[in-house]
Amino acid sequence: MQMNPIEPTDSTTLQYVHWFRHSAPYINAHRGKTFVLMFDGEAVQHENFQHIIHDIALLHSLGIRLILVHGARPQINQNLKASQLQTPFHNHRRITTRESLGAVMSASGSIRLQIEALLSMGLANSPMYGARIDVVSGNLITAKPYGIRDGIDFQLSGEVRSVDTDAIQRHLNSQNIVLLGPTGYSTTGEVFNLLAEEVATKTAISLKADKLIFLGKQHGLLNEHGQLQREVAPHQLDRHILQYQDSNPDIALHLQGAKTASLQGVHRVHLISYAYDGALVEELFTRDGSGTMITDAHYEEVRTANIQDVGGLISLLRPLEEEGILVYRSRERLENEIDQFAVIERDGTILACAALYPIPTAEGELRSAEIACVAVHPSYRKSNRGSQILHYLEEKARALGIQQLFILTTRTAHWFLEQGFEQASVDELPNARQALYNYQRSSIVCKKPL
Repeated sequence: MQMNPIEPTDSTTLQYVHWFRHSAPYINAHRGKTFVLMFDGEAVQHENFQHIIHDIALLHSLGIRLILVHGARPQINQNLKASQLQTPFHNHRRITTRESLGAVMSASGSIRLQIEALLSMGLANSPMYGARIDVVSGNLITAKPYGIRDGIDFQLSGEVRSVDTDAIQRHLNSQNIVLLGPTGYSTTGEVFNLLAEEVATKTAISLKADKLIFLGKQHGLLNEHGQLQREVAPHQLDRHILQYQDSNPDIALHLQGAKTASLQGVHRVHLISYAYDGALVEELFTRDGSGTMITDAHYEEVRTANIQDVGGLISLLRPLEEEGILVYRSRERLENEIDQFAVIERDGTILACAALYPIPTAEGELRSAEIACVAVHPSYRKSNRGSQILHYLEEKARALGIQQLFILTTRTAHWFLEQGFEQASVDELPNARQALYNYQRSSIVCKKPL
């Protein structure tokens, strides 16, 4: 009996299957976790917002506990214009007069109804088909007056006094999505206009949320070369806050919220774009993400090595060289190539190192580099320091315009495959590196596009 051959799968389907398989660890890691998502009024007006709603429904279906926080600045401005009212600003904060409060409440209520309606969609042939999502909101944020600052009375503009975490947890435990807006209520029954960024930040801190996610105008933070920074520590945000303070105060508010949350127990804060379709899914379910993550998780920082590190490098590398895991490097060679190395150092001991060597490329070849000499101190090999230093060199390579990375290894290929590399052949190396390939070592070649 002759069997029919299996039809080949097209490349698009294969890419989808590959991505879906590799998203499984993230799906497992995020299930049952609490995420606070903040998006401003511009995001609600953007054409991509319906896709964001679809992605929010997807996160909910995967068992992620969600608190959504929306802003309303452009909607409030539209209502004020329609009512021929004006509200002054001071230090980028609205002074909410009693006459303007109706415009604030109307805008916030309208957005809440719009989001509830979108999350209630269940049309066939749509991503929301079969989704049953209960959205709850209410008097979950207690506010107090912002008061008089610089001699200016902010009237009905307020700040968060407390978050009803018990009520929010009950709603989350009942598989509801919690929706909060830029308003809060005082114990005397007054309504205050709040900064949505502050509501999101204080809520994430109070709930000890696993993630706080800001959906803003841009993908994340850019370095001085205009390249996306994938990961930033909280203490590195100050210069960015100053940079955006006057030119783009909305981004500055996101960054200030990210810094505050990071320093008060929220270990992962993400900055992504509301205009980029799929940014939320890409950020949460792929290794590199789509935006910038702010985290204080790293106890030691990665840095470029200096000449004083040579002795520590020799101590770390010699045992691995004697085992034949690494190629021998003399002290003289280490001194000459020290600028290529990155290290993690703690109390005078080099805990991990790796080197980035740009590869000369001919015309028509992709700009390439080799990562070599990856080593971690034996006492710290169960930590993430190897991944940390590899990530540092990948960012350095991107800044240099490198388009693909190669590694050659005899024993640790599986670890590099876990870090997003894929096995390649010697023929795929740039010609200059092929000429130096040591066939006696028979190293496995792996590559990673950037």
